[in-house]
Amino acid sequence: MQSAGVEDPYKVAQQAAEFVTKKFGGQHDVLAVLGSGWAHAASVLDATNEISVTEIPGFTKPSAIGHGGTLKSVKVGNSRVLLLTGRTHLYEGHGVNAVVHAVRTAWFAGCKTVVLTNAAGCLRQDWGVGATAVISDHINLTGFSPLTGADAPAPLHGRFVDLTDAYSLRLREIAKQVDPTLHEGVYMGYHGPHFETPAEIRAARVWGADLVGMSTVMETIAARHLGMEVLALSLATNLAAGITGEKLSGDEVLEIGKASSQRVGTLLANILKQIDLANGKKN
Repeated sequence: MQSAGVEDPYKVAQQAAEFVTKKFGGQHDVLAVLGSGWAHAASVLDATNEISVTEIPGFTKPSAIGHGGTLKSVKVGNSRVLLLTGRTHLYEGHGVNAVVHAVRTAWFAGCKTVVLTNAAGCLRQDWGVGATAVISDHINLTGFSPLTGADAPAPLHGRFVDLTDAYSLRLREIAKQVDPTLHEGVYMGYHGPHFETPAEIRAARVWGADLVGMSTVMETIAARHLGMEVLALSLATNLAAGITGEKLSGDEVLEIGKASSQRVGTLLANILKQIDLANGKKN
């Protein structure tokens, strides 16, 4: 049961899915979330229809710079893809359910696969700024979980979700077949919106992190709770705090993201095409 005055987030997600399904004329197969620097994928993939997220129940337009506010319906091979042009972050202050609302909505709309993208700070100098990487695992230092609070209604109940295989090995292999130069590493999720301190980055390195950022982790947990298969991709937009001695800024993140947008947008489009082909063979 939900506390008095608190709306059931799963019910809101189901209402959102019904709205989206009606607007787009049917269910979808894949959700792709465009993080900073990945927006070019929206122009590479031809949308058959799009709506503002402010029209959809439970959605809030993202306030983070570089994040759009539309949901697009895209045909990729035999798959129908929901393409979200921007995400809500924990630091925007709307709560964790708002952060994972798109994932839950997509599940109710038929999606079984989630492709998450982000811009991240990189701890690996040998990778360099502008590198792209597949996330193999994460470390959650946000202090939050989308499964906190009342248990989900049946048949979605069960808060103790196994995250051993949080990031699908099958999908990671597909991504690396598309681009064999992709790196692979562990993503450490912080709450933000401030950048990490050099001491936090030293700790992250000891813990085994290769990338740091302020997104993705909540969405992955929510998706795995629903049994969805997850692929996550990072664009290294800066070397993390203390590595070069230079100060960090949001402008630098945006500049690298803009310079890399065509390359990573095309990469994402090609990965979605290969996922469609692989899912067709699997079915």
